[in-house]
Amino acid sequence: MGYAARMTPSRRAPDNTRRNEATRKAILNAALELVGEVGYAKLSVEGIASRAGAGKQTIYRWWPSKGAVLFDALLSLSEGPEGGPGELPDTGDLESDLRAVLRATADELNDPRYSEPMRALTVEVLVDPELAADYQQRLEEPIREVKRRRLRSAQEAGQLSSELDLDVAVEMIWGPVRNRWLHRDGPLTGEYVDVVVRTALDGLRAPDTPEGATEGREDVGAPGGTG
Repeated sequence: MGYAARMTPSRRAPDNTRRNEATRKAILNAALELVGEVGYAKLSVEGIASRAGAGKQTIYRWWPSKGAVLFDALLSLSEGPEGGPGELPDTGDLESDLRAVLRATADELNDPRYSEPMRALTVEVLVDPELAADYQQRLEEPIREVKRRRLRSAQEAGQLSSELDLDVAVEMIWGPVRNRWLHRDGPLTGEYVDVVVRTALDGLRAPDTPEGATEGREDVGAPGGTG
């Protein structure tokens, strides 16, 4: 190797992986921002591209529709540090853990930055079979499995009936909260969430579990004003 070659600074090849990831994040952030500002009906791939500083063809190369972009944007918000949905807390106190989880869920659903994109996605899933299948595979089923694991742990600890159908239990616990939010059927408050958890667990506990045996349980009265 000659002296001139040794003195010539080497040039690193562009890191396309890093550049692509930065562009992807900019597009997802832009989709979330815009849907909150203009609503889903007025959201467009062109608008997302402009806000993200990306080309429209770049978006279409990675996603087939604006609904698919929005889905990935929402999916990124629900991912844990390992890239999938995080585990639910398991302190041994099932009722306390579920109250904490559902109260956090209610806070998210009451936050327009999250709730409006989620409403838009819910509607789009109803009319787009391809998006619906993607949603089921990548978000709905992984999150449902996380919920089942937490309930299975309680079942193994003797806190829930050994005969319990875990899928039905998931619907009994999370379903009322989601339905109240989706149908705007009254305010989604912490008090309402607490009553949902208590009522569901009263029906799901193992037959020989004494009432009130769960550590840290507090009696919650009727949800005043929650409809």
